[in-house]
Amino acid sequence: MILEVAVIVLGLLWIGTLAMCLAYTRKQRELAVEQAKADALRDQRIKDLARRVDNYQDGNVRMGEDLHELRAVVGPLPDKLAQLEQRDPTSLSFAQAARLVGMGASVDELTQSCGLTQAEAELMRKMHKN
Repeated sequence: MILEVAVIVLGLLWIGTLAMCLAYTRKQRELAVEQAKADALRDQRIKDLARRVDNYQDGNVRMGEDLHELRAVVGPLPDKLAQLEQRDPTSLSFAQAARLVGMGASVDELTQSCGLTQAEAELMRKMHKN
């Protein structure tokens, strides 16, 4: 009888151990599935971040190219400004006279400040009057 009880107890222990192993295996599978989902989300996030970094780098490259072009355009401006500053102030251009007319300058003011003749000043006033 003791032998039969021992076999029954060992059988119950074996069934309990088997049930625990199956539960542990099922839990491990669930964890593996969750980990796979988390890995997929992480990989997608990495791809998104890599794309954003690429876009950022492309933007920086374009900005650098634009700055290089601007530097080429703006570079000679100090020399041109110095030339304009060295010009005779009495020899203002017609564009500047037109600007003065737009601000309300009279014919006499145009002749004095721009060095225009009376006829030129009157013509400028008639052409650019608001």
